[in-house]
Amino acid sequence: MKIKGSIALVTGASSGIGEATAQRLATAGYKVYGTSRRGARSGERSFAMLPLDVTSDESVEAAVKELIRQEGRIDLLVNNAGFGVAPAGAEESSIDQAKAIFETNFFGLIRMTRAVVPHMRRQGNGRIINIGSVLGFLPMPFGALYAATKHAIEGYSESLDHELRTRGIRVSVIEPAYTKTQFDANFLAPDSTLDEYREVRALLDKVLKEVMATSDEPTVVADVVLEAAIADRPKLRYAAGGLANRLRLLRRFAPAGLVDAGIRKDLRLDALARTS
Repeated sequence: MKIKGSIALVTGASSGIGEATAQRLATAGYKVYGTSRRGARSGERSFAMLPLDVTSDESVEAAVKELIRQEGRIDLLVNNAGFGVAPAGAEESSIDQAKAIFETNFFGLIRMTRAVVPHMRRQGNGRIINIGSVLGFLPMPFGALYAATKHAIEGYSESLDHELRTRGIRVSVIEPAYTKTQFDANFLAPDSTLDEYREVRALLDKVLKEVMATSDEPTVVADVVLEAAIADRPKLRYAAGGLANRLRLLRRFAPAGLVDAGIRKDLRLDALARTS
């Protein structure tokens, strides 16, 4: 896929992976439009910013319409916008909270895709890159809702790629592991907390702070996005970073019991059970 003259749209580009991705694409030669729900200013960025709320049909339609008005085309969509719920038992989030995280992480991605695909079909080409997670193929104890949205993204993306490839459009999923962003600082607190999970919430909060301190920079993910965007024969899935690649291999080749035990060991869940 050529870069010069190509138009890219990156959701959730005011910080973290989205900002790093928009910057990397701009440096590579794309004309990039980032989006933010709060309508962040372009400022010192090397890309323009558009106000966009992925949970609103009207907002999505308006942002894509404005981009097409300015540029006449869109070559690359990076669906990055999303949030997580702080570590908690699955039953500690209400149905309304479960709907809220799917509304942004999954249905927001669908809204963006539905708004952009007609333009790509008319062009006869395009790329859609969805920011997933290793949690799209691994479980996350006490992170069930977030993991469920990432599993959903995997299935949707794989089906969509089959549908659109004969139209010149390809779809890929980027699967990072822990990434050093403000993502964990913006966790939504569970809205139906139970005392039975108080100890494990405290434990996992500590564990996640420790691993985030040594995690990959968002530029690692941004580099993989660019790799997928310009590949002549893009893959459906790209692991981003050393840990993500190791986890992908473990999931594929290691016995299920070994993977299961490794997850519990890393999160110190069995040690907690022994002290309860």
